[in-house]
Amino acid sequence: MKSNTKSSITLPAEEIRLVRSLKAKLKIRTNVEVVRRGLRLLQATTDRAELQEAYRRASKAVRTATRKEIAELDRSSGEGLD
Repeated sequence: MKSNTKSSITLPAEEIRLVRSLKAKLKIRTNVEVVRRGLRLLQATTDRAELQEAYRRASKAVRTATRKEIAELDRSSGEGLD
């Protein structure tokens, strides 16, 4: 299997202008590299969003038990002190 596969993507004129503008602004040699960078950024953003959601769900799942434990520790932390 080839490591590089040719593909053709048709973009509207406005998006081609955007690719060319980013190519110049970022001093990138090819239009393809602009698209590759955009795809990598999209993937990283998506991965980060999925990770944040996983942490949010995990936090919610243990929140009640954590509050209960903290309340218990607060009550017992002052025992025997006058």
